[in-house]
Amino acid sequence: MYRVWNFITNYSLLLIFGALIALVWANTNPESYHHFVEFPIWDHAPIGHLHDGHRTLTLHYLVNDVLMAFFFAIAAKEVWEAVILKNGSLRGKKAATPLIATAGGMFGPIAVYLGLALFLGSDTYEAVKNGWAIPTATDIAFSYLVGRLVFGAGHPAVRFLLQLAIADDAAGLIILAIFYPSGELAPEWLLVSLAAAVAVFALFNWLPRHLDRGNQDRPNSTWVRQKISFWPYLIAGCISWYGFMRAGIHPALGLLPIVPTIPHADRAFGIFSEAEQYLTDLLNYIEHALKHPVEIVLFFFGLLNAGVEFSAISEPTWLVLAGLLIGKPIGVLIMGIIGAHILRFGLPEGMRTIDLFVIGCVAAIGFTVSLFVASVAFPGGPVQDAAKMGALFSFGAAGVSILAGMLCRVQKRQL
Repeated sequence: MYRVWNFITNYSLLLIFGALIALVWANTNPESYHHFVEFPIWDHAPIGHLHDGHRTLTLHYLVNDVLMAFFFAIAAKEVWEAVILKNGSLRGKKAATPLIATAGGMFGPIAVYLGLALFLGSDTYEAVKNGWAIPTATDIAFSYLVGRLVFGAGHPAVRFLLQLAIADDAAGLIILAIFYPSGELAPEWLLVSLAAAVAVFALFNWLPRHLDRGNQDRPNSTWVRQKISFWPYLIAGCISWYGFMRAGIHPALGLLPIVPTIPHADRAFGIFSEAEQYLTDLLNYIEHALKHPVEIVLFFFGLLNAGVEFSAISEPTWLVLAGLLIGKPIGVLIMGIIGAHILRFGLPEGMRTIDLFVIGCVAAIGFTVSLFVASVAFPGGPVQDAAKMGALFSFGAAGVSILAGMLCRVQKRQL
């Protein structure tokens, strides 16, 4: 439990603190708050928002489009290890039912969000339809903590929930890249990102290992690790980020092609495993080095994105909440039943079918990624503010999860 709480304090408490300051500030002095958010750091900059034919680097752009790239890189690292490494949580038959349930946890919220929007009328539907991905997100850290509170640390549903949350993160990254471009698409610029990834992998990962084949001392790989370290990957990351920006794909995803090129461990222990902190491969070393900087980034992300006036609460708020609190549990339950019983992939030993519904309630905590998607799905204004409020209110899923666990008679199991 220590590692879980340590992760929460590292990556979430500062985020909440920033969000609370933003809410108070925006509701007491909205003019100064919005002036702070859009504060111009560098006019006529090489990067930033396009305005009157030139780019302006604002504080909001610096955090959301540049620095949040490190947050998404950490998320991509967990997804990559879960998929590619031995004992990765998304490998093999054991991952089949969680992956199918993840699909339900995305299609369910989309169906509820768009269905209710259509029911409210064509005007409402047209205004909010682009936010369909907001309720598909799951905040991995808070969901995992609430899952342990509801099920107990030793319950198989907790591992199932973690598998679902990681898969949800992977799908969320793909959705952001495909459906929420940051500008006019110019896909040829992705070749720049691809070239950076291929070059850094070939020169600083594959080549040293190739030269060391048959030599257990691995002199070339050791020299590269000790003398050059992470610098080639940082340079390649900057090039890849620029390629994403010019390609019109959200640049916060710009480090994703570089993550798989970094030397990594031979097996995955999992993001909340105690053993994970003792891994010394370069990928884990970089993640540990980013820990404190990302804490600060998440504080500013909360501060710059959660400043919504309570008067903004309207239909998009309730649509996001309905997608999360209704669509998630029902979608996870239905698709989980299909995967476990109809397709016969089964459930982990000791886990009941009704536990799928409780897992869906826990996974309805969207927060971080939901807040980010809301900021890119809509232009600044009342619709975006209302949708952000729905993402913030998704914390209420914690209370719903505890109640669902009691009603479904979940038996807690400790390690």
